Amino acid sequence: MTYPNNPYPQQQPGYGYPPADQPAPGYGAPQPGYAAPPPGYGAPQSPYGAPQPAYGAPQPGYGAPQQPAYGAPQSPYGAPQPGYGAPQPGYAPFGGFGAEYASWGARAGARLLDMLIIGGPFLLLSILANTVGTSEPTCTTSQYSGYTRCDAGSMNALGIICALIGFVAVIGTALYFAYQEGTTGQTIGKRSLGIRVIRESTGQPIGFGMAIVRYFAGNVNSLACYLGWLWPLWDEKKQTLSDKIVGTIVVKG
Repeated sequence: MTYPNNPYPQQQPGYGYPPADQPAPGYGAPQPGYAAPPPGYGAPQSPYGAPQPAYGAPQPGYGAPQQPAYGAPQSPYGAPQPGYGAPQPGYAPFGGFGAEYASWGARAGARLLDMLIIGGPFLLLSILANTVGTSEPTCTTSQYSGYTRCDAGSMNALGIICALIGFVAVIGTALYFAYQEGTTGQTIGKRSLGIRVIRESTGQPIGFGMAIVRYFAGNVNSLACYLGWLWPLWDEKKQTLSDKIVGTIVVKG
């Protein structure tokens, strides 16, 4: 509708609106030219709402998928890797997979340190018992031959006390070391050298009772010119003869 007295000229319809003499398109009707493919492009794009390719499907132009399908079973934990075989020589299967056998030098050093800890106090107390702990020697002279004979002197109360303390200290320290070796695999000397004793069949500590048995079995090593103590120098598992008797190995760690 036009008004004759309207001072303003007739406005052009806004962008996107139909001319005044044409009815407006219904709701949802496509706009003219809408969705036409741009010039120079190939196939039209997928319409909005079309299903996407399945997850994990290979992309066009690619070969087999790089990653395994989601949910595929993985290799069992602990399975040997390709190219790996049996454990390398010189390594024990227990006490941590691949634990290295302790060297003869480490074993000898640990034993020497333990002996010094056990025998040091006993040696000191023995010296005290045989010096200040004894009475003055008694000397007698034969009237026929003129030969003078002196005894070593009897042990007084101080000497007896020192001897008893030394004996208790040796037994107590040895039992403590056996307990430590049986429950943790390490004495003070072994802990200082970084080695420990375990049961060959299970890789676990040998227990207090077996630690005492192992200690007495060590006497076998002293037979045949102490050959048993040197056995780890050429043995594959670096065991002494007493280790083979009680079924133990000594490993690093």
